[in-house]
Amino acid sequence: MAKAKLIIICRSGGKFTLSSDGSLSYTGGDAHAISINTESKFEELKAEVAEMWKYDPDSLTIKYFLPHNNKTLIMISNDKDMQHLLDFHGNSATVDVYVLTNENQTSDQLTMSHSRYVDNTNNLTPDAPNDKDNRLKKLVKSWENCLTGVEQRFNNVHDFRSALNKFSIAHGFEYTFKTNKARYVIANCKAEGCPWSIHAASLSTTKLFLIKKMNETHTCGAGKSSSRHPKVSSKLVKFLVKEKLQDAPHAKPREIIDEIHQDYGFKARYSHVWRGVESAKEKPQVPYEEGYNQLPSLIKQIMENNPGSVATLVTREDLSFHCLFVSLQASLHGFKNGCRPLLFLDTMTIKSKYHSELLTATALDGNEGIFPVAFAVVDVVNDDNWHWFLVQLKSALSMFQPVTFVADRQIRLEKPISMIFKNSHHGYCLRRLADGLKRDLNGSCTEEVLEVVVAHFFDAARATALVGFRKSIENIRNILPEACEWILQSGPEHWANAFFQGARYGYFSSDVAETFYGWVTELPVISIAKLIETICYKMMELMNIQRSDSSQWLTKLTPAVELKLEQQIREANICQVPVSLGSTFEVCDSLGAVNMVNIDLWECSCREWQLKGFPCCHAIAVLQQSERRLYDYCSEYFTVNAFRSTYSNSINPVATVDMAVQKKSYTIEVRPPALYHISVRPKKRQKKYIHKGPFKRPLHCSKCQGAGHNRQTCHMLS
Repeated sequence: MAKAKLIIICRSGGKFTLSSDGSLSYTGGDAHAISINTESKFEELKAEVAEMWKYDPDSLTIKYFLPHNNKTLIMISNDKDMQHLLDFHGNSATVDVYVLTNENQTSDQLTMSHSRYVDNTNNLTPDAPNDKDNRLKKLVKSWENCLTGVEQRFNNVHDFRSALNKFSIAHGFEYTFKTNKARYVIANCKAEGCPWSIHAASLSTTKLFLIKKMNETHTCGAGKSSSRHPKVSSKLVKFLVKEKLQDAPHAKPREIIDEIHQDYGFKARYSHVWRGVESAKEKPQVPYEEGYNQLPSLIKQIMENNPGSVATLVTREDLSFHCLFVSLQASLHGFKNGCRPLLFLDTMTIKSKYHSELLTATALDGNEGIFPVAFAVVDVVNDDNWHWFLVQLKSALSMFQPVTFVADRQIRLEKPISMIFKNSHHGYCLRRLADGLKRDLNGSCTEEVLEVVVAHFFDAARATALVGFRKSIENIRNILPEACEWILQSGPEHWANAFFQGARYGYFSSDVAETFYGWVTELPVISIAKLIETICYKMMELMNIQRSDSSQWLTKLTPAVELKLEQQIREANICQVPVSLGSTFEVCDSLGAVNMVNIDLWECSCREWQLKGFPCCHAIAVLQQSERRLYDYCSEYFTVNAFRSTYSNSINPVATVDMAVQKKSYTIEVRPPALYHISVRPKKRQKKYIHKGPFKRPLHCSKCQGAGHNRQTCHMLS
């Protein structure tokens, strides 16, 4: 088989420059071409590069950009990073890499202060106190040449004003506008008697802005001290806030103020920063309509960049969006080759101008971590869309092994799961079942009583034997009979260990997906195309991190399961194994309970071994007495090898979609869905409190004997 080969263009001696949108470009220097493949070693590449430019190998740093991303530099520091480079750019003929030395690397990093570069070694060295001022000066120094003189052009008046503001900060002076119009701007230095001034105007009938006159002379001392704090415009602050939010979407205004002060040396006004944060939340990066229309192109890129993936888009007759299903090849491979046959189904609402819902199917890796398998965006959550999602999931998985599903009972998936996934099982989400119990019984008892009932309800669900289940149910019946009836009618065969036939491995809740998808509900309003791209990027990050972390593990089982096994071993030390009947053993635990263990069938009468996939304390006591290896009696899903298989395949990024449409006339392929009116049930009128005291006799007239008045107010004639 031919080895994957990639031509890398090594560039050095140039300089990175930062554009207004945060992207980086490299200019100048020399370039050399080198061929690498899957067997290439990092040290060999480093030595060859050092020989080209006569550099010291120990002073070299080699970096590259991800496909379609010129904002983040990725560092190559070992052979694994070399493999990642080949994975990310495997579909490209060539890729540029940038060779930096200690001398020019510092300057480049300072120039790239607005972006973030990734160091795969994760060794972050904080700035030393004596380097802070130099770093700050260089950050602001990049603004010194925002205005170069007469004939300099800008795209529009806004760019000119922004450049003027940056220029004043870098040179330490304040200015006032003599004229500030859309087509003509005159600004003077604010210091009394200082001659510095600038005149700029639009070029003919275009939006281009041109500097007509500029007196560069200052008599106020501007430029001689960097400690001055000129006025900073709200638009410049908004621009800086937008850049900060790209790196930290959930940053608070106070945190952003501190970062701006640390990076640029001035304190931004809280009101300006707050408005910048709110503006970023309110305005999507892509118009909603365009975001939907970009979906066909995005799906095509997902399929091309990640062969074997499944991405399906369905529209209605009027081309309005209906639903979108995505399952990446790396996720499908990981689930089928390393995960337990257990899927959690959940849904969450997406912040959008149009009503949208996210449906998710999530698994667990061998280290009890979240592993996203598939997701869908639908216009509304209903039975038809859930059925469609399960059909797509079944087609994508292409597996005949029974799967256990855990989902909220309210979404009614018993029938579709049994029809689409033969011989599979559906478990109810216990937490949401308990929420329904508390909601339906609200008012029938105090909150304290209800909490006790819920605690017994959980005990009933976790009970591994029928005796334990009945005991908990009887406790509930004695406290609140109506709660007992509610629980027995909720389908215990779908949630109680004593009856459930599926394999949940000790998990009762379906909301595990919130650990991975929880950020979706906190996102500012963005287009659907950007949302899909972001989810794919998060998955790519998860794959890379878990693959890198697991390469350092030296145990047979994953760390999380090793800890659980250690706990069981401690409990096994106080168990006694007095009787042995072939492969069946009688074990007495610390409470005096007797359990039967069959090591050939991997069974214990406590059922913990069968339910969780690794030996319980009773089984461990038997295995230790029999001098058998514990690891041989643990499910293969918990091994480090299975975990590495789960994350063995990489996810390649898809092209960014946060770009404006260049042409006004373009083909409409997908329209936004209809704007649903979400009906809200009116609040129930609170019943007025009626005092039930002793009966009060009504007033009677002594003249006419009528009710409601007395003798003096009686209208009857005498």
